[in-house]
Amino acid sequence: MAGAIKLTISPVVAAFVRPGVSVDKKLAGIQTAPLMEPFDRVTLLCCLLKDAEAAVKEAAVVAFSALPGEVVLAYVQSPESHPSLLNEIAKFHYGMPEVVTALLSTELLSSQAREFLQRQQVPAPVMPEDSPDPDNEGEAEESTPLDEDVPPDDDLPDSEDEPPVEEVAEIDEEDEQYLSKYKIAMIMGIGEKIKMALTGDKEWRAILIKDANKLVSGSVIKNPRITDGEILNILKVGVQNDEIIRLICANKEWVKNYLIRKALIACPKTPLPNALRYLSTMTVKDLAGYAKSKNISSVIVTQARRILLTKKR
Repeated sequence: MAGAIKLTISPVVAAFVRPGVSVDKKLAGIQTAPLMEPFDRVTLLCCLLKDAEAAVKEAAVVAFSALPGEVVLAYVQSPESHPSLLNEIAKFHYGMPEVVTALLSTELLSSQAREFLQRQQVPAPVMPEDSPDPDNEGEAEESTPLDEDVPPDDDLPDSEDEPPVEEVAEIDEEDEQYLSKYKIAMIMGIGEKIKMALTGDKEWRAILIKDANKLVSGSVIKNPRITDGEILNILKVGVQNDEIIRLICANKEWVKNYLIRKALIACPKTPLPNALRYLSTMTVKDLAGYAKSKNISSVIVTQARRILLTKKR
């Protein structure tokens, strides 16, 4: 909403947004917003989203993200709704199918917001042609040509020396600050979660990596502040999102880390070609462990045995 917006507001909303209103009163307005009619509630929070005071803006963002679907829907379907406010609703609440349908049905929605909503419609994931069918996993493993040489990766070191053990700092999930952020995350909209996943600190990343929405958890991996230790933790606790594994494997700096490659081999969601490539860089000690393992793919077990035999000749 660039520039000034001409917006007709009720006296109830005006009491909290007119010039000269104190920060405390604005914050009080956000707290009392749930008692207002849906139209006034949405209008008030939208006005305060652009407030000059950071504390007011942050509180408005959280409250606006947590708006119930029926409240948002009531505003969208109102003949008095404002295009600029509809744009804000599209930005924050595109994860609500019924709201999206209503937004796309109104002529008041801007073309930019309409295009944004259409881009957010995520299609069902399509399994690549070369990926094994989960229902026929055993058959896929047996048909893998193990005699074929695994292509080397120039970026991966091939060393027999035992790699140094890195200390990985854990997040204290009982910490008061962590719990506070966790509660905020519970009421945040999808748009705000994605923004926080891309820019938030270590505690935010630890919270949002577990989010059920793949767009949110995948955005954590794209956060420029994420560390090798966090990536290792993510792999160790079990990854449910294929996109996360794809992003990790695509990052050359991360796969240079021996412990990350080792964790990727053990991860069942790692694509088999990647796992086999990383396997060729493991130490004899770890190869021996894979050769006896019953918790990884039989293809990896067989290839580990073959690499061991080759090294002993």
